[in-house]
Amino acid sequence: MRIAFIGLGTMGGPMAARLLDAGFDVCVHNRTREREVALAERGADRAATPAEAAAGADVIVTMVSDTPDVEAILLGPGGVAEGAADGAVIIEMSTIAPEAVRRMHAQLAEQGVALLDAPVSGGSEGAVKGTLSIMVGGDAAVLDRVRNVLDVLGRTITYVGPSGAGQVAKAINQVIIAGTYAAVAEGLTLGMAAGIDVEAAHRAVAGGAAGSWGLTHRGPNMLRNDYPLGFRLRLHRKDLGIALETASTLGVPLPLAAYVAQLETGLVQRGYGDDDVSAIARVVREQAGLDD
Repeated sequence: MRIAFIGLGTMGGPMAARLLDAGFDVCVHNRTREREVALAERGADRAATPAEAAAGADVIVTMVSDTPDVEAILLGPGGVAEGAADGAVIIEMSTIAPEAVRRMHAQLAEQGVALLDAPVSGGSEGAVKGTLSIMVGGDAAVLDRVRNVLDVLGRTITYVGPSGAGQVAKAINQVIIAGTYAAVAEGLTLGMAAGIDVEAAHRAVAGGAAGSWGLTHRGPNMLRNDYPLGFRLRLHRKDLGIALETASTLGVPLPLAAYVAQLETGLVQRGYGDDDVSAIARVVREQAGLDD
C-alpha cells in the first residue's frame, strides 16, 4: 500500500515516521519543504505538490492546521483532487469544520475518491508513540479498508457516524479539555495560594474522583508555570472556535468553553500561542496574585 502524507508539523511528522517504520511505502509533502528532509533520509519519497504526492497513492493522509488549508490542499490548484485516482481514500486528520468536511466529501465522491474525517486526540506524545485516539466519520466500509493504516497511528480507532461526525466528536473532546484544564488550573492555584504542599495535594486528588489525564499530565506544568509543547494553545483556540460555531448552529449554549476561549484569545495576543494549551493556568495564577 502506498501512502501520501501531507502536513509534517508537530503531529504529522511523527505520524508519517511511524508509517515508514511500519513498512509502508510513503511519499511526503509539506508546505515548508525542509520538513520533508528527515523523512526522506529514512526512506520516504518527496513530492513537490499535494497532487504529485497523491498520484499513485492508495491512501492520502492530511494533517494541517485549519479548514482553509485543508480545502486548498484537497481541492485547490495542484491539490490532491488533481492527482488522486478513482478508488483512493483520503484520511483527513486535521481538526476542521464539520460542514466543510461534508461539502468536500460530496465533491470528492463525484470523482470516485472517498474521504474520511479522522481527527485525533493525544497530543504530540500520542503522535510519537502511536497512542492517539482517532474519531472517524464517513463510510464505515471505507474505514475497514484503511484500518491497518490507522492502527499504526492510534490506540483507539472509533467510528462515530457519517461524514463530519468525526469532527463533531473532536469538538466534544476540545470542549471537555477546555473545562478540565480550567478546573485543574483553578484547583491547583487555590492550593498554591493557601500555602499547602500542593505537589502532595496534586498526587492525592489525581488518585481520587478528580483524577484525569489533564490533571496527571498537565497539572505539573501549571505548578511549575512552565508549558512545554504538547498541543499549541493557539490551535486549541481555533478548535474551540469550531466547537462554538457548531454549537451556535445547533442552539447549544457552551458558557464554559466560551470563557476558556476568551482566556486563550488573550494569551495568544500576549504571545503565548505556541505554548501548550495548559498555559491557560497563567491567567488563573496571575489573577490570584501568584505571578507578576
